[in-house]
Amino acid sequence: MPEDLLARDERWHLRVRDLHKSFGEQQVLRGLNLDIERGKINIIIGGSGAGKSVLMKHLMGLLAPDSGHIYVDGQDLIGLREVAMGKLQRKFGMVFQYAALFDSLNVVENIAFPLRERYRLPRAEILKRVRALLTTLDLAKTAGIEQKFPAELSGGMRKRVGLARALIDRPEILLYDEPTTGLDPLATKTVDEMIKRTSNEFGVTSVVISHDMASTFRIADRVAMLDEGVIVSTGTIAEVMAAPNPELRNFAEASGAVHFKGEPPSGEPTVPSPAAADRLGPVGMKAAETLPVS
Repeated sequence: MPEDLLARDERWHLRVRDLHKSFGEQQVLRGLNLDIERGKINIIIGGSGAGKSVLMKHLMGLLAPDSGHIYVDGQDLIGLREVAMGKLQRKFGMVFQYAALFDSLNVVENIAFPLRERYRLPRAEILKRVRALLTTLDLAKTAGIEQKFPAELSGGMRKRVGLARALIDRPEILLYDEPTTGLDPLATKTVDEMIKRTSNEFGVTSVVISHDMASTFRIADRVAMLDEGVIVSTGTIAEVMAAPNPELRNFAEASGAVHFKGEPPSGEPTVPSPAAADRLGPVGMKAAETLPVS
């Protein structure tokens, strides 16, 4: 394996090389290569069945590939034994698609769950950490929040409690599985702002699995397009949209977040459509303004 991948890279936190995975006759990942930038919001976009969820499970060590490598700070997690894998997995926090809170536990108990499972910390220390996160994530201002159960929370609030649980063990890398699925536009914008704020305040590396191009324009530092088990385009928003491949072009246009004039490869992206402009926000508009407009 190349020596440069075995050393901690100051820019790239995770590096995936030639990853293959099949389930029976179905090939899901077909030699995937991907670099995840440290301390940035990295969004992996793609349609249903593209392999996004399977890739995420590999990043967390929950699935073993048929072949290939995943380097985390230069350490290949493929083939690690249970103890070493468990130690490496503590670098990760996971925010599930629908928060995946325990219905029978209140907010404090849900957030504290990872600490109680992994460590023997005094109850006072656990409660101190939980309350600090509730304050940071603007949940503490909700009356009686600590004793509320998931069924008593709004969708956006459940997302924030799920984020607090993911952050409680102070991970270096946060994985988000389709964080805006099922949310209305205002709630989606709130979740996007939460991801951006978390990245800035906690300095974590964020990996977001999504199909939401509007959210991608709003918050992504880097974007990678996954199609049929391989990354077909990757870079900043301006980079990937300035020279989009056909799959990315079709996906972006279908979302309504951007329009193109002409046919590939000469088609030039224009500014976002009026219907999407408000949702794209300053990050998306700034990216669009760097693109050629006829």
